[in-house]
Amino acid sequence: MSDDGHSVADLCDEHEETAEVCLVQFRDFGARRSFSGPIRTVRCYEDNSLVKATLSEPGYGRVLVVDGGGSLRRALLGDVLAADAVRNGWAGVVINGAVRDVAVLGGMDLGVKALGSVPMRSVKRGEGVVDTPVAFGGVVFVPGDMLHADSDGVVVLPADA
Repeated sequence: MSDDGHSVADLCDEHEETAEVCLVQFRDFGARRSFSGPIRTVRCYEDNSLVKATLSEPGYGRVLVVDGGGSLRRALLGDVLAADAVRNGWAGVVINGAVRDVAVLGGMDLGVKALGSVPMRSVKRGEGVVDTPVAFGGVVFVPGDMLHADSDGVVVLPADA
């Protein structure tokens, strides 16, 4: 069940015409397995500088969607940034890329979905883009639209749905 009490499957049934289902088979890493919220986005490649900056801001129950280009060579989220996200009120993070510090992430009250894990930290060059539509898994993630996630997967509904 997502935070609003609906399962992702139920939301797909109720909004079959407008629901966009992400076809990526994510793994769950955070303690919060079901989460939902308005989307913010970061597009970056093996550089988590903008992920860090964004999660350092108040989250207001939002979900950060990170398009890391599918790279599994460097982690875009670890225990330090996840702690920032929890402290600042983010509901979750969905990463088209890798995480690290998996044992610690598993005990944090944060939804974390990613492709996998790798122990190598990201580079820090300040490269990337924030709050622009990003696309992967057959979905265009638009800032402000609603993301819902649970053990069945990730679904996006338009902000006005």
